[in-house]
Amino acid sequence: MRLVWARRCWTTVLTLCILLFGPLAGAHSFDSSTLTLTEVAVGKFSIRWQTTATTLQRLRSPARYPSSCHERGAELDCGPLGLVGQIEFPWLRGGESRVTVVIDWLNGSRLLRVVDGGSPSLNVYGIPKSAGLAFLAPVARDYTWLGIEHILTGFDHLMFVLAVTILVRSRKALLLAITAFTVAHSLTLAATVLGWLQLPSAAVETTIALSIVLACAECLRPTNSLAHQAPWLVTFAFGLLHGMGFASALLETGLPAEHVPSALLFFNLGVELGQLAAISAFLAAGSLLVRVKKRPAWSTRAFVYVMGVTAAYWSLDRGLAMFPR
Repeated sequence: MRLVWARRCWTTVLTLCILLFGPLAGAHSFDSSTLTLTEVAVGKFSIRWQTTATTLQRLRSPARYPSSCHERGAELDCGPLGLVGQIEFPWLRGGESRVTVVIDWLNGSRLLRVVDGGSPSLNVYGIPKSAGLAFLAPVARDYTWLGIEHILTGFDHLMFVLAVTILVRSRKALLLAITAFTVAHSLTLAATVLGWLQLPSAAVETTIALSIVLACAECLRPTNSLAHQAPWLVTFAFGLLHGMGFASALLETGLPAEHVPSALLFFNLGVELGQLAAISAFLAAGSLLVRVKKRPAWSTRAFVYVMGVTAAYWSLDRGLAMFPR
């Protein structure tokens, strides 16, 4: 009786914490700053700097451009090579400010990236084809890291993967389920980025949240359900939805116009690496707690309840966003 009462007490406390602090998890308060570079002639760009921070408005030049580019007032002349190389924001390093960088080319291509104190620079790709495979190094580095960062900071995707890890009992079945999830989200990620598949973003995000609720519910059900008997089928179906969510994040970040396939490949690779790292860490932590015999028997169910309640809140919040007032 005491064990049941303690379990209910802890579950209630954790649920209240999620309801109280969950809405704050995605909220970040920072100054809004935007650097817009618009190509007005071949290799020539107009510079527009906007910021709400009074201290940043006094900056003579907000960025340091590639050596082939020359800044003249509100114009940037990069010559026949074009805007290629690294744009740096030295004053950002170590601070909490962020800058949104928007680059528009004459051919209609657009690059949109956010730089901050942890990574105060970005690479602009446009290296001539004569460079061979040399362009792969910066594209591979940047987009692999973007993929890792997205899965590890995208709590909805991460929670779904952890719910599947709890749901599936054997390592072999888990490997098959994660492989099915990977294949599915790779398909819709590529299809969405390449413009072959388009669905309303709000509907996709709402369904992703619902997929977590359903996965958590299956973790608490008897083992005779479809999710327990054929988890790979369930993860494949939900993976199609999550792939469209990954695509939205990638498209918002921006893609190098001439290297879309490479950026897509390395972003997906980064997602897989982050996913495997999260699963490995979760399994290792669970194994360690079992060995030291300090994990209460009800802790896994409480963890599942917390994820389910959080995902239910997201479902309602995102669902309401589908119907503008």
